[in-house]
Amino acid sequence: MWLFGSAVPSNVRARLSLARGERALAYATAPDGHLVVTNHRLHLPQGRSVPWEMIDWANWTEDGLSFLEVGSGTQHVTVREPGRVPEVVQERVTATITVNQHVPLTGDGRGVRLVARRSPATDEIVWHARFDEGLDSQDAEINHRAGLALAKLRERMGI
Repeated sequence: MWLFGSAVPSNVRARLSLARGERALAYATAPDGHLVVTNHRLHLPQGRSVPWEMIDWANWTEDGLSFLEVGSGTQHVTVREPGRVPEVVQERVTATITVNQHVPLTGDGRGVRLVARRSPATDEIVWHARFDEGLDSQDAEINHRAGLALAKLRERMGI
């Protein structure tokens, strides 16, 4: 919380469509607009936003932000002066994780990473499964084993 107003200028906040209870926390200027971090999601310069529970990982380089959006692949936003955005993005992505466990599915230790993320907007739990390289998530047997592992984990964790 800022002592004298918000960390995000009013002209930047005015361009956002914020949900009830959603607060702008930090921003950075990109070539085609602003990258804005809120307590619920990441607002991209093009006007689209991504809920925190749908971001698998985020990485900063001198060129900007790269992140993996579940179901859409790796995204990149060029940002020259990120300010506080990297720290706030890292905190927001990490804060959604409720469970993060790797479960072996084969004799050589390859398996699936099962991650439960809690939506800061709705408090709903969303599960993601990321299969190790070389495992076919479409293979019926691998998929069956992953489903059993997920059921056991959910039961054990009470989620």
